[in-house]
Amino acid sequence: MKYTASLLVEGIVQGVGFRPTVYRIAKALNLNGYVRNMGNIVEIIIQGKQETIDQFIQDLQTKKPIRSTINNIEADIQPVDENTKIYDDFSIKESSDAISGTSVIPPDMSICDECLDEIYNNTDRHYQYPFTACTNCGPRFTLIRDVPYDRKNTTMDEFPLCEDCLKEYYNPENRRYHAEATCCPECGPQVFLADNNGIIKCDNPIEKTSQLIDSGKILAIKGIGGTHLVCKTTTDDAVNTLRKRLGRYTQPFACMTPDIKTARKFVKISSDEEEMLTSTAKPIVVLDKTDDYILSDSISPNLHNQGVMLPYTGLHYLLFKYSDEPAFIMTSANLPGNPMLIENNEIIENLDGIADYYLLHDREILNRCDDSVIRFRNQMPGFIRRSRGFTPKPYDFTNIDTTHNILAMGPELDVTFAVLKNGKCYPSQHIGNTSKIKTIDFMKDAIKHMLHLTKTEHLDYIVCDMHPEFNTTKLAKQISLKYDIPLIFIQHHHAHAASLMVEHNLDKAIVITADGVGYGEDTNTWGGEVLYLDNTGKYNNLGGLKLQPMPGGDLSTKYPIRMAMGILSTIMDHEELRTFMKENYSDYFKYNEKEVDMTLKQLENNFNTAKTSSMGRILDSISVLLKISKSRGYEGECSMKLESSALKAKGHIKLDVPINTVDERMIIDTSQVLYDIVELIRNGEDSSEIAYAAQRDIIKAMCSIAIENAKIHNIDTIGVTGGVFYNEHISQVAKKTIKDAGFKFVQNNTTCSGDGSVSVGECAVGAWKINNKN
Repeated sequence: MKYTASLLVEGIVQGVGFRPTVYRIAKALNLNGYVRNMGNIVEIIIQGKQETIDQFIQDLQTKKPIRSTINNIEADIQPVDENTKIYDDFSIKESSDAISGTSVIPPDMSICDECLDEIYNNTDRHYQYPFTACTNCGPRFTLIRDVPYDRKNTTMDEFPLCEDCLKEYYNPENRRYHAEATCCPECGPQVFLADNNGIIKCDNPIEKTSQLIDSGKILAIKGIGGTHLVCKTTTDDAVNTLRKRLGRYTQPFACMTPDIKTARKFVKISSDEEEMLTSTAKPIVVLDKTDDYILSDSISPNLHNQGVMLPYTGLHYLLFKYSDEPAFIMTSANLPGNPMLIENNEIIENLDGIADYYLLHDREILNRCDDSVIRFRNQMPGFIRRSRGFTPKPYDFTNIDTTHNILAMGPELDVTFAVLKNGKCYPSQHIGNTSKIKTIDFMKDAIKHMLHLTKTEHLDYIVCDMHPEFNTTKLAKQISLKYDIPLIFIQHHHAHAASLMVEHNLDKAIVITADGVGYGEDTNTWGGEVLYLDNTGKYNNLGGLKLQPMPGGDLSTKYPIRMAMGILSTIMDHEELRTFMKENYSDYFKYNEKEVDMTLKQLENNFNTAKTSSMGRILDSISVLLKISKSRGYEGECSMKLESSALKAKGHIKLDVPINTVDERMIIDTSQVLYDIVELIRNGEDSSEIAYAAQRDIIKAMCSIAIENAKIHNIDTIGVTGGVFYNEHISQVAKKTIKDAGFKFVQNNTTCSGDGSVSVGECAVGAWKINNKN
């Protein structure tokens, strides 16, 4: 007896060669019917015997394209009768948008080996063509306008296929069958070299670009999701020129190197790190430098590690083909806090005076998408930035909420937003610093586009950070009022901890949250707390670091010596403190000795002096007291340099870290810790040894609070989250301390420890609150 099976497949099943794979499996089993894209899902109709249909479904799971993901197969199998339409062959039908579903397109993927071979083959028609792609590789998210993922719904619709490409495009046996990014030199986008006077005529713009880079010039190179500033890495001159033009004098730059063999000349690479570097996402991976580091020390000054990535487009590979450099600096070409530049005119206009030349192309970038950044801690990867190569792949929220549509806005820095629909949470690409008008405008456009791609036609709730001055919070209020959508406010670190719970599928946990800033329930700035939370949307602040004065507010983040002075003012005689600061750190203040007096007066009068429990501020204060760093030129600079300095230590110093009970909460006395550090400095102890001890013993104290409360609450899992846990030393100590006490340890691996996954946590807390009426 014959049956007709109607299958609806959800997951990453568009833009990955899924339909031709279905075609080949069906033909091999002699099944008739068809396959087509239907909105966000794939529809399959097959007719045959029951056992053959069962085999087809099994083969679909085991033989699916390597880039695809099947989340769900909805099957309706009925016996064939006189009313059944009979198919006499199997075909691939044109797409339809009749069904929405919850599938999405895949992220952008690095060029595959087959396409790369064609680029290098001088007898192939794709020879030296930088936009070569197929169903197994190339841009996806950055060029899609609409679903289903068809060429007409991408920016490639501006490039009609030539006869040769059409033959491949319509051949189900060809790897370019319905590869929407497919093209060749005859019909696809073109690159061109320009300066501020216009296009430069040359036979090979890519070869010329490589020559210019090797000569020390700064190039702006437009890619698939944005623009990079590029220069050579083997001499200080080009790097320092780039720093001067950007005004970024200390911020580390990521670099790109042609292959793993070359990378090993300047960074250490474990097998897990190599696997991540060579994955289809090709993210930046933060790696430790080798002892015989061959690149310029100006690339990541005073740090022990460096961000490295491999080429992920044909353009990148061709640049290295013509270059003698072992690596290029490859840093995002955007003004501080603003979104990446994507339009040719704005690239030239905004980078005038920064770039000497521009390697551009004529394909539109629809969706900006920064490079993803990953760092391994405790032998496990963790996202510093989750963007290109991963967006818009969703997280599974089916155990949290499958009925509500929620938009989560994220915090202010390192922002992503997230959309929850049908049990899938879709985090956006990296948005950036939303205190900038251009970035908040970018975010508005990106939200609109993500809602469109996920077919989210209405929102049930909006969730956002509690901070009243964040532009994301203000935008959430505007959307809420305009469309009469309920708005839920989420505490920053509650969201941090929730993202960790979601990743590890926890119902409850004790979580240490440690970062730079987060608006607390008491209106103070938190950043060093131990929280209890569960899946009802509730949490308790069980303790953490002592609240400390922050003279000048945000000024203390830029000049951490002010923060150090504020902390020490709570334990040192003020005249002693004044003398100590003037004799040792007057040039660490913007206005030297005069500012020492002004800051002390500010503290005595409690004028413009916020309170913070931030671990980030404590680490920054220790870093400047040890003269490891002077001021903050980029986010996390002082703490990162503190970590690098501590690597030189043997670990012979131990700090006593007092923990007091205050209002039934366990509080670490960081005033005493900093005073003890001052005494060690006065006694001439090595700064690296103090740095090592401070990181180790403060986090051990935080862990002891978490362990004690885990026993009280009968919880077996303790987690750590927040930007502080990008620090390898701190993460290692936390894991060992927690596991030695008999508890399970969890950290962010597929989510960000930093603010990049706050929106995911907001979605979870919002859903928990909604479903538990909290």
